[in-house]
Amino acid sequence: MAEIKKITLRSGKARYRTVVDAGTDENGKRVQITITRDTKTEVKEECARIQHQRKAGTLILPSKITVGEWLDLWLEYKRRDVEETTIRTYRLALVHVRDRIGHIRLQELTEDQVQECVDAIVVSGRRKGGPAGGRLAVSTAEGVLTRLKEALGRAVVRKLITESPAKYVRISLADRKADKKARPKVKPWTVSEVQTFIRGIERDRLNAALLLSLMGFRPAEVVGLRWEYLDLKLATLEIARTRTMIGNVAVIEKDAKTAAGERVLPLPGPVLDALKKFRARQAREKLAGGDGYTDSGYVVVDQLGMPRNTRHLREHAYRLMRELEMRQVRLYDARHSCLSYLAVNGVPDVVLAAWAGHTNASFTKRKYVTVDVEDMRAAATAWDGFHGGDRKAPV
Repeated sequence: MAEIKKITLRSGKARYRTVVDAGTDENGKRVQITITRDTKTEVKEECARIQHQRKAGTLILPSKITVGEWLDLWLEYKRRDVEETTIRTYRLALVHVRDRIGHIRLQELTEDQVQECVDAIVVSGRRKGGPAGGRLAVSTAEGVLTRLKEALGRAVVRKLITESPAKYVRISLADRKADKKARPKVKPWTVSEVQTFIRGIERDRLNAALLLSLMGFRPAEVVGLRWEYLDLKLATLEIARTRTMIGNVAVIEKDAKTAAGERVLPLPGPVLDALKKFRARQAREKLAGGDGYTDSGYVVVDQLGMPRNTRHLREHAYRLMRELEMRQVRLYDARHSCLSYLAVNGVPDVVLAAWAGHTNASFTKRKYVTVDVEDMRAAATAWDGFHGGDRKAPV
């Protein structure tokens, strides 16, 4: 330890100061910490604490990095693991955090500041889809908080902070109730509604594509499907590529969302028949289009062979729902209906997850499986027996 020097402040008060070696930073630069206390004993105790933590590998070096600067570094780190479209989603979500606490030094950030930030985001964080400055959907705010917790957790690993100030932050029960009242959750279609839609689209040009959506495929998987990924003889389909939209404008073609998302599935008979008819129809359209036809190789194309994107497919489906006077749901919610139907009808969890393209069966059931009242009729029948349905009538 360096010499402890006595210093005298302008007020005349005496203090004691020394400099302790704290190792090197990430760039290999030597780091020294200046310690100033009221007594020599306090200086020695602080030096001992720093040296002990340095040996134990738990020493947190002083840093001026702000929350916003750390979020930039974290996003660059995440590029190793996620797609560019996901990075964009993360960046947009964290705009709310930057606006409110991005200027605060990371090591000075408190739990109260994070909680106040999250509360403010819920109350006035809306930027689009309604009046600016209005209440933000709790589900969106939860996504923001999840990303922030992940980024701050990484800061703990990198020994920039001792503990994440967001660790115990949560969205209040009152905000959850207000959100539930303001945004009643749209239920996925029931089995009967799905069946009604299937009958109604039988003669539609994109019947095959919509049936694939009703099989539980993501919209980006449906429009990313190429004929080379189909084996109409073996009745199988391979999910290998997706066509995802950024900002509802630009289209990015990329690999499946995860390794589990790359999967080969058997085709149900009606879907196989629809695909065969659609391929024959495309052959006729190619002949009629002549030089104006683009042989893109995609399954979901227009009459001149140009590939459709998720927005086209969604708008097409909504138009059909209006024509059939059906309750409008997101096309993605058809995935919920499909997986719920498979789960209720006894498909094993491991098969259910594989079909959905997930690695975790419990996630599939928690996120996508919804039990409808009609699905519980068998339970009601079972209760008949419990109450003595076969007992003799009283005399």
